[in-house]
Amino acid sequence: MARTVHQVLATLGYGDAIGHEVLGIQRALRQAGYESDIFVETADPRLEPLTRDYRELVDASHPDHLLLHHFSIGSRASRTAFAVPDRMALIYHNITPPEYFVGVHRTLARQCFRGRRELKAYVDRCDLALGDSEFNRQDLEALGFPRTDVLPVVPDFSHLDGEPDDFIARQFDDEWTNVLFVGRVIANKKIEDLIRYFHAYHTRCNPRSRLLIVGVFSLFERYLAGLNHLVEELGTGHIHFVGHVSNAELVAYYEVADLFLCASEHEGFCVPLVEAFYKQVPVLAYAATAVPATMDGAGVLFTEQDPDSVARLMDAILSDSPLQDAIVDRQLEAVRRLQARDFSGMLLGFVERILNLPRADGPKVAFDFWPQFDAAQELEELRLVRPSAYKGLPER
Repeated sequence: MARTVHQVLATLGYGDAIGHEVLGIQRALRQAGYESDIFVETADPRLEPLTRDYRELVDASHPDHLLLHHFSIGSRASRTAFAVPDRMALIYHNITPPEYFVGVHRTLARQCFRGRRELKAYVDRCDLALGDSEFNRQDLEALGFPRTDVLPVVPDFSHLDGEPDDFIARQFDDEWTNVLFVGRVIANKKIEDLIRYFHAYHTRCNPRSRLLIVGVFSLFERYLAGLNHLVEELGTGHIHFVGHVSNAELVAYYEVADLFLCASEHEGFCVPLVEAFYKQVPVLAYAATAVPATMDGAGVLFTEQDPDSVARLMDAILSDSPLQDAIVDRQLEAVRRLQARDFSGMLLGFVERILNLPRADGPKVAFDFWPQFDAAQELEELRLVRPSAYKGLPER
């Protein structure tokens, strides 16, 4: 039988970090002679031809196959992966703590809460659990996974090598200072702090400045409405919510940027930081979760979330050209270290390591395993949110 290593995940997105990694893994596996398909619950229409429906995994599975299961949130694809007889390596992309979404997206808060609980079910299911950063590996270890390691993110920068969008370049390539953030407009990114930092810089240091926030904000309209209200309250103009962009537009935004500013409080890796490194934009970022490790001694980190102190840091960088050059030089060194990693070699090493282990027993899944799991989750939510109602339930 041909050697087979498939991948399964909830959603294959276009242009996001997980999507790039999944496609890169498939290329590496196929080049090494493995059969390798990608099974998903949903996919961006542009990527659908590259995928198979997760329900087909049932017929494609075999005890001698290895399944690389990308886990970032609970899903039907994930539950199907749990039940098939294949060996499994979990690739963990982190789950944002649900408290960030309680007031702005209750459905996502519930999904994150349930996803983190569901993750624990895989402690005994997978042969190896891989974090895509040391921060994520430590998270897995804390959850009780006995065998963990790191399969690091090695970003593909080829999408940033094309020509910039001429319209964007003409709009923003002027005498003004452009402060850039790239990432989803979502609560853990702390866009409200980003706005406050920029407001302090714009009003006290440089009125000829603008903030460009590039990233998807669909599905988070309540959060976006709160951000727009904050902008109105502060009375700060020149803040642009750009939304999702093409690769050519993204290149243009990086090329007109004078500073990349990140206020995010929770990141498993944060690819836009190293994209900014690659595009030679000085980076100033809040030192939280995986961000310091991702920056690898380059860029500038801050720990005080006071708008005035961050504004002074922004001004110190933006008003000192030799300092900017020095920051960019160290960032490019970090990019070279990142690109020097042998991602394919590490991936194939993990694959061979798992396939050479004695075959463990397949998963023991009762017909009602996941309904019972769902019921337990609902009881846990009731215990946390409505403890008096929970105590009123019969003990059974």
